[in-house]
Amino acid sequence: MRLSRLMPLLLLSLGGSAGLAAQDIPAPPPSRPGAPPAEQGVTVIHAGTLLDRPGRAPRRNASILIRDGRVERVEDGFMAVPEGARLIDLRDRFVLPGLIDSHVHLTSDRAGTAGLMASFTEGTPLRAYEAAWNAGKTLRAGFTTVRNLGSPDGITIGLRDAINRGWAVGPRIIDAGSGISATTGHSDPTLGLREEYHEVARQGDNVCDGVEECRRAVRRQIARGADVIKIATTGGVNSRIGLGLGAQMFEDEVRALVDTAHLYGRRVAVHAHGADGINLALRAGADSIEHGSLIDDESLRLFRQSRAYYVPTLSTVNGYLERIRENPNAYTGEVREKIDWRIRITGAALRRALPAGVRIAFGTDAGVSMHGRNADEFVLMVQHGMTPMQAIVAATVNAADLLGLGDEIGTIEPGRHADIVAVAGDPLADVEVLRNIDFVMARGRVHRRQS
Repeated sequence: MRLSRLMPLLLLSLGGSAGLAAQDIPAPPPSRPGAPPAEQGVTVIHAGTLLDRPGRAPRRNASILIRDGRVERVEDGFMAVPEGARLIDLRDRFVLPGLIDSHVHLTSDRAGTAGLMASFTEGTPLRAYEAAWNAGKTLRAGFTTVRNLGSPDGITIGLRDAINRGWAVGPRIIDAGSGISATTGHSDPTLGLREEYHEVARQGDNVCDGVEECRRAVRRQIARGADVIKIATTGGVNSRIGLGLGAQMFEDEVRALVDTAHLYGRRVAVHAHGADGINLALRAGADSIEHGSLIDDESLRLFRQSRAYYVPTLSTVNGYLERIRENPNAYTGEVREKIDWRIRITGAALRRALPAGVRIAFGTDAGVSMHGRNADEFVLMVQHGMTPMQAIVAATVNAADLLGLGDEIGTIEPGRHADIVAVAGDPLADVEVLRNIDFVMARGRVHRRQS
């Protein structure tokens, strides 16, 4: 039976009355990413120092009452524990909201020639287990939410859903499906491969040329279940082709991508290094610029005008340096040349963006850097001009806003998910202590606790 003929029967069943009209059915709420199941019951946390709303001064000696995975109350002093509730004593710890990494690739942290070989020799099932392993490392490092910006084969979309059902352990995942680019663009999977392998490699339908193809590419990712759309308007450091880091899309293509994503209520994250590609994306209405290595004066003006976020991904330099130390031939040819350049200019764009009033969100590009060491980004952010508080705001309040979850995560306030971490020491005095988070709670469930 056709769906159009079934609809009246369905309406009768739902409404319980033959008189139920279509206009009587309330409109569905906007689509929002799911969340992993919450811990049930009541928990009280006693915090020695509590940074409940990053950007404001922390509290001394405070309590958090959590019910069914959400914060119910925050108050000064150590409250009495209700009968039957669980007490978590963090009176010797600095407590703050769960951290958010706005730019990760969970499927692997191998890269260069080793990563290329793994893509040929390891199948999707093994890569799925690797993604789950990396997700666990990320959660234990204190990152309770991540935005995964491009993974093949739908692996991380499946992992997201498994975590949301309680079948796997990991952070809340906001997923982009496969990143989209033009032919020979940064996300073209055929780059650096012999031509006879191109047909096999290009099976993800994430490459588009021209307006119609680009609209279709966005719709394909949304049909797969993408929460956010990732596009590449410029070349990339790791692109296995010597075409530089300038713009590789036309304006009508970028506008088609952004407009289609926004039509479906999806935000757009843009990989862009060169100023021409950065500015092209900002003029088209991009929600964030990832990397942004060559920001210019026009970029700063457009950032302020559009209020888009800048995600610096400084940690890539750590991944590059570590692999090169282990194997000087980890990257070859034009890729190594671009990496050497990226290492030299790391932080320069952040030093321009910060005093210009550009909004900054925390993102590591973990996968290029190493999973589980996401907090290294805090150290680099502070080295390149941010205060520890500004870096923490970038990884909580700002990142939550970028992901469209500002009323759910990013602070410890009534109604928010109980995503909470703690450290020994004061990260406002020494941001490096965030590398050693020893308590992690996500949705009221404890995933790490060290005495």
